[in-house]
Amino acid sequence: MSGLLVVTAVPAEAEAIRAGLAAPDRTTSRVTPPDVTVLPVGVGPAVAGAATARLLALAEAAGRPYRAVVSAGIAGGFAGRVAVGGTVLADRSVAADLGAESPGGFIPVEDLGMPPELLGGGRTVPADPGLLARLRAALPGATVGTVLTVSTVTGTAASTAALAERHPDAVAEAMEGYGVAVAAAQAGVPFAELRTVSNPIGPRDRSAWRMREAFAALTAAAAALH
Repeated sequence: MSGLLVVTAVPAEAEAIRAGLAAPDRTTSRVTPPDVTVLPVGVGPAVAGAATARLLALAEAAGRPYRAVVSAGIAGGFAGRVAVGGTVLADRSVAADLGAESPGGFIPVEDLGMPPELLGGGRTVPADPGLLARLRAALPGATVGTVLTVSTVTGTAASTAALAERHPDAVAEAMEGYGVAVAAAQAGVPFAELRTVSNPIGPRDRSAWRMREAFAALTAAAAALH
């Protein structure tokens, strides 16, 4: 995956990925060549999207454009759809809370009567098929499905149930994927999203989080990308 840009929210996620990429290839005893850039870009879709767009633009201006970009890190997983400690690959990234509240429930932004040109790619950005296929081949045990991007982490049983009902194919939620996906789409660069699950989505309970397992899974996933 020459010229790959991997962006994370926080430095700890970037460090976990770098640790996996630095592990020797078991088939060749070589480490990954220095053509994978791993950088933390911040928390949330706005800062992640803006920072990724800047990185892509700078690389293009320097005559060394990235061939693909991956949004990676830890996430919450929907119980019964993916296990804590599991690895997830997004077939699409969705801005789950982009829209409006109403007495009848959530209204997606595309249903608010706005002109299509104001919505860009809409709330959904699909993963690049070729890049996703390569990631699936490298990570055959990963769960593939929709990964939701939220600005507010889901933390109640009621909101979890509503989100799961609106997105029956969603397997996880995180806070950056959609922003990174839009930046990649605007730059014409293939995009994918990779997550490892630290906790079940639901009532906020820090004692149920398994950060060590999620970071270990992130390192293992990166090591498989040799």
